This record gives sequence, C-alpha cells and structure tokens, in this order.
Amino acid sequence: MRVITGTAKGRNLATVSGTEVVRPTSQKVKEAIFSAIQFDLEGRRVLDLFAGSGQLGIEALSRGAASAVFVDTSRESIEVTKANLTATNLLGQAVVLRSDYKSFLNSTSDTFDIAFLDPPYSKGLLTDALALTASVMSDYGIIVCEHPPEVVLPNKQGGFAVSRSYKYGKIALTVYRKEVEAVE
Repeated sequence: MRVITGTAKGRNLATVSGTEVVRPTSQKVKEAIFSAIQFDLEGRRVLDLFAGSGQLGIEALSRGAASAVFVDTSRESIEVTKANLTATNLLGQAVVLRSDYKSFLNSTSDTFDIAFLDPPYSKGLLTDALALTASVMSDYGIIVCEHPPEVVLPNKQGGFAVSRSYKYGKIALTVYRKEVEAVE
C-alpha cells in the first residue's frame, strides 16, 4: 500500500498482519473513493472509523484535509496507524483513538465533513455504524461505505441519501451525501 497523491505521494504504508483482522482497501478501490470526493477534501475534517492501517484517512490528509480522527479497537491497528502517520509526516493533523465505534460515536462532541466506514465484513456492523455516524456529520457531510456487494444499505439514513454506488469485483462502495431541503 502507498499514498496515491498529495503531500505524502508515493510513501509506502505498513499494514496490519493477518487478513482476518484487517482487509486493506485495494489501490483500485482507493482511487475510486478519492475520485468520487476529490473536490470535497480541501480543509475538511475526516473520520476514519474502523481505521485498520489508517490508509483512507492518511490519503485524505495527504490530499488537503485539515484533520483526521482514526478509530479502531485493535491495539495493533492503532500502532500501525500511528507509525504510518509518522512516516508520512501527518501525525500533527491526526488524533488516533483505540475505541469501539459505538462508544466513540456516542461520546464524541466533534462533527466531521467526511467519514470512511469499512468495518469487518463478517460482523454485520455497517448499518448500525452508518446510522450512528450520520449523527456526527456536518451539513456538508459525505459518508463513504465499503462493503460486500451482497450487503444492501438503505437509500436514506439520518438525513443522508445515496449519491453514488460502485462495484469493483468483491467490493462495493456506497457514497452518501447530506440531503438538502428544497427551499420554497
């Protein structure tokens, strides 16, 4: 894995050992994610929930996001994320927390502009995490969900609606954007 573009372009990123714990996002899928949100990153606050190695939040910081919060329950994931942030000189823009998603989302007073949700597929956490994440998003929020294609996510959730869906082999991406109320 490496950073695709931005201030940390080309830097290699360490990964967490064992694919049963962490399933790194492929370069092709990561490129698709950032193509979909490339004009929405500058100066934004990012949440990398289920961070793994931190590659999605690091890519966002490298491309101009103002700050990122990385959350994961795994001690190894937290250590690898911190090492990757240090290697890319982005640690100063980051907060790295060891917590489960529910505890973090229910206790944070922060709001985020962009959230990446890529939970372990086998645990069925995405729908619940999506609902809770919607409550901590800004009025300009974007939530990017990575999931198996057979998992059907709701069209709307907590004031957000699906803006795009993509499929890349065994991976699907669903991008939610904040719904804008019509002015009469």
